[in-house]
Amino acid sequence: MRERGRGRPAGQYSGATMRVLVVEDEVELAAAVAQRLRGDAFGVDVAGTLAEARFHADLHPYDAIVLDRRLPDGEGLALCREWRAAGVETPILMLTALDAVDERVAGLEGGADDYLTKPFATEELVARVRTLLRRGPVRRQPMVEVGALRIEPARRRVRKDGVIVPLTAKEFALLSYLAERAGEVVDRYDVLEHCWDHAYEPESNVVDVHVGALRRKLGAETIETVRGVGYRLADGA
Repeated sequence: MRERGRGRPAGQYSGATMRVLVVEDEVELAAAVAQRLRGDAFGVDVAGTLAEARFHADLHPYDAIVLDRRLPDGEGLALCREWRAAGVETPILMLTALDAVDERVAGLEGGADDYLTKPFATEELVARVRTLLRRGPVRRQPMVEVGALRIEPARRRVRKDGVIVPLTAKEFALLSYLAERAGEVVDRYDVLEHCWDHAYEPESNVVDVHVGALRRKLGAETIETVRGVGYRLADGA
């Protein structure tokens, strides 16, 4: 899928200039959603499977996507993550019959911009699509790969050699900051200022404690100490 929405300022849209992809396998629901969007002068394409959605998205630039969570050939959430990993910033409204809080959280953490639970009023769906279009594309932090490490900011997840490594929020923040400057020596006071608030004393050893925790989880060779200066995420981490 091509990257979408970079050229149009947030909040500027006008009827038929806006194109929406509706990915929904329930034929009657898809038709109702498409009809309601077209009634508001949107251009609409409909896909009933992941394969069809990929086909349409590779052919056309969309300003927004309405994506069902469960499709005949797989998970809509997996497609959402696929697009986000590829750098696609098109606003995505995810539809689902799953109304549990953890399901909604999974959808949002997987890259969706909004979440609508079935059954819903088509008027609400159109209003949510318009809201997403006013916001414009969300610039997302790209996935970072350093050696054997794969850092996924949107999902706050880290893998080493393909295996997920559980990290605390502060450990993730510290690792992400070092990854942004991979190969560079980062002053410990810069780390303290970036990852902690002013409640911590400058002479605190909190950075050293968290660096030690990361080394235990990711390997001692992952973060190098440059004596008298700070830390560096090894290029071959």
